[in-house]
Formats: sequence, structure tokens, C-alpha cells
Amino acid sequence: MGKELVGKITHYFDKIQVAVIELSGKLKEGDSISIERGTEVFEQKATSMQIDKKPVKEAKNGQAIGMKVSQPVKPGF
Repeated sequence: MGKELVGKITHYFDKIQVAVIELSGKLKEGDSISIERGTEVFEQKATSMQIDKKPVKEAKNGQAIGMKVSQPVKPGF
């Protein structure tokens, strides 16, 4: 199965390692994701997702989620 764009990072909180992602597709907790920008790429599972500081297991197109990431990222990833 090929890659599918599910969102774009709009903000990153470095002290707590959380990225804000504006979704353009569906994302479920446990999904494998690839965070890419140019030649920078890393993969992880979608974990610790929140909407308005409340935990969620699934989010969809148009929603903005906060998600813990394993490496620092920048808006635009």
C-alpha cells in the first residue's frame, strides 16, 4: 500500500515534544506514520493523540490534533 498524506504540522511544542497536525485525512491511534520534509524523514506510530486537550483514538479530515512525536519537527513537515 502506498503513502497517503494525512496532514501537515502547523506548530511544535519543543518542551513537551508535541506537534499540532492539521489533518487532511483520517488518522487512528496505532497507525504507522512517516513524517517527511525534503530529505528529512522519520517514522513512528500515531500515539498520544489529543483534540482540545482531550485524548482521542481517531481523528479525521479538518481536525487539528496534538500528538507526541519522537523527534523534533518544524511547521510545514
